[in-house]
Amino acid sequence: MERMHTVSLSEAKDKLSAFVDDAERTQEIYRITRHGHASAVIVSADYLDALHETLELLSQPDVIAELRESEADFAAGRVVSGDELRAEYGLPSREAHS
Repeated sequence: MERMHTVSLSEAKDKLSAFVDDAERTQEIYRITRHGHASAVIVSADYLDALHETLELLSQPDVIAELRESEADFAAGRVVSGDELRAEYGLPSREAHS
């Protein structure tokens, strides 16, 4: 789970290697301030890639519509079990993987 830390530019300069290690290993996020104002952020490359993918998906109106429809289906109890999906698509049962 990522956490946001706010650090000054001078602290970021002193601890850059440690901050990059933390961002990569634990998904920590570092907001860097200059003269008291946020000016940059350190995040892992994986986190940034995932964020870009999410923004790309959410910028497509049809994806948003499908998401809202799925949420409404779930709220109304219109769901399908994993076993039903596997049977519908001809996939092996869960027991076959055990």
